[in-house]
Amino acid sequence: MVQKLEMIYEGKAKKVYKTDNPDLAWVEYKDDATAFNGLKKGTIMGKGELNNKISAHFFELLAQKGVPNHFVELKSDTEQVVKILQIIMVEVIVRNIAAGSLAKRLGLEEGTPLKHTVLEYCYKNDELGDPMINDYHIAALGLATKEQMAQIAEMALKVNEVMREYLKDKNIDLIDFKLEFGLHRGKVLLGDEISPDTCRFWDTETKKKLDKDRFRRDLGDVEDAYREILKRLQGGE
Repeated sequence: MVQKLEMIYEGKAKKVYKTDNPDLAWVEYKDDATAFNGLKKGTIMGKGELNNKISAHFFELLAQKGVPNHFVELKSDTEQVVKILQIIMVEVIVRNIAAGSLAKRLGLEEGTPLKHTVLEYCYKNDELGDPMINDYHIAALGLATKEQMAQIAEMALKVNEVMREYLKDKNIDLIDFKLEFGLHRGKVLLGDEISPDTCRFWDTETKKKLDKDRFRRDLGDVEDAYREILKRLQGGE
């Protein structure tokens, strides 16, 4: 049985603790909410519990579908144990439908379906605002090898395929989402979280936003949107 030890890191959405197993970390999800690289801050009541359970649900689904990831087990409503990763400092954004910064950048109406899934890479650096980079930057900065990035791209597209198909039955459109990857004993694994904090989820029929855009854009009903996602994942109507 894994034992929780001292805290080693606190981020915007999670606290990370050492355990008595050097391969494993203990993660506690928080109710704190941030947007625009920390410029907007607030609290979404119950978010820690909801994101913990939603992430665990998706990680278990993806593992079953052959996508290796860091999730080990839930420990409480707000806590889970994960494999420790050496994080690759490249955030991967997968886009199916134009929204957010992509819609603004390319002059597309939000909600416009893309003719092909788009993969974007950002340098994981809050001080710089997570600037967009490409394969040449990644190679020049030594952030990952060509082989690792090929594997990451393949895994990201697989995650997209599995989640879109799964969410279709839940009446949820997967608009876009952010992924992070890391190395565990030399193997590339999917890490971080998969939740309404990191994904854009829209109701298929009404197009209502069921994600952190409700916090970013002051749309209200933030907690209800997060709860709705978990309810649908668990089979609720």
